[in-house]
Amino acid sequence: MTIEVKVPVLPESVADATIATWHKQPGDPVRRDENLIDLETDKVVLEVPSPTDGVLADVKVAEGDVVTEGQLLGMIEEGAAPAEPAEPAETPAEDAPAEPADEAVAAPYPGGEAKLVDGMSPSARRLAADNAVDATAIEGSGRGGRITREDVAGHMAGGGEAAPAAPAAAAPLPAGDRPVERVKMTRLRQRIAERMIDAQSTAAMLTSFNEVDLGNVMALRAKYKADFQDRHGVKLGFMSFFVKACCEALKKHPIVNASVDDGDIIYHGYCDVGIAVSTERGLMVPVVRDADAMTLAEIEKAIADYAGQARSGSIKLEDLQGGTFTITNGGVFGSLISTPILNMPQSAILGMHAIKQRPMVVDGEIVARPMMYIALTYDHRIVDGQDAVLFLVAVKEALEDPSRLLLNL
Repeated sequence: MTIEVKVPVLPESVADATIATWHKQPGDPVRRDENLIDLETDKVVLEVPSPTDGVLADVKVAEGDVVTEGQLLGMIEEGAAPAEPAEPAETPAEDAPAEPADEAVAAPYPGGEAKLVDGMSPSARRLAADNAVDATAIEGSGRGGRITREDVAGHMAGGGEAAPAAPAAAAPLPAGDRPVERVKMTRLRQRIAERMIDAQSTAAMLTSFNEVDLGNVMALRAKYKADFQDRHGVKLGFMSFFVKACCEALKKHPIVNASVDDGDIIYHGYCDVGIAVSTERGLMVPVVRDADAMTLAEIEKAIADYAGQARSGSIKLEDLQGGTFTITNGGVFGSLISTPILNMPQSAILGMHAIKQRPMVVDGEIVARPMMYIALTYDHRIVDGQDAVLFLVAVKEALEDPSRLLLNL
């Protein structure tokens, strides 16, 4: 019986998708719920699982094609099995062919402790976790070096050998002694470009700066980080302190937490904070809902979960939508100072930067202190300079005296 594989129901506000990767070719065996195709939208990557066991009989669309909801992608011959190759006579045991990857997957893999990495497809991540595979030893064959389920299965079947990498997506174009390469922008990169242009042409953006002494936060982390991780199962980072400090500052200056909508100002009585995450596909901004009501541990867990999902491509579209304020951390890449661009329709975004030891005057003495420049880009249509400066001062005060966060001061 022939079974059709179609584009699944797409998330709300997503009109179409692009075929990013076919994980199977015509004639390949497939298993029920095994990922066949990665569909790339302008926000997330969706997996299309096989509806049945069988053999992929036909492929109707190619990688790079744009498809819509319900469109036919391919055909599966249900229950069919690939032809068994004729076995040569008197084949020595040591020359016997290796077991197929799918058969190897069915048995537990003695790989020790699972080690997952960024850039794994959701199905690859699940397979590696279920079988305690060390993914750091696997070379990804997907687009941009992404580790696919087939890479993990090949690694397991080959006793540790990773699947061979696929050829580059685009070959260099000859241009004398200076080669040029043309690569089509991904859907996510196109969407990022559109949003950046929209922000530049719509909002009256202005950036104010301040600097923060993070000595007390660093001392607090050093003292309690081991106990914190043992108790909550997550590392105590800087971001949770910044999220809490921003939430307190947003309560004091609600216009910074507002947005413009067709001539009206929308004030939000909650703090849904977007955290910018860099992925191999581009920048994503998962939203931590009601961050003002969360503990430091809850914030750290939410950020870690969302960041992992964003980088593996398994994050849900609804987790990227909404948000009343955004925080971006260029400091992890070494940025000393920058002017972040608004995440429309929000009215403000906070930029974190690298922590550097700098000479500061403390109680009349010059001492070295761990300092960070912070930047607030805001929409000057509704946020006045005074509100922006006072917001940064509130963030600075909360971080320089972390006890204020516990006392809601």
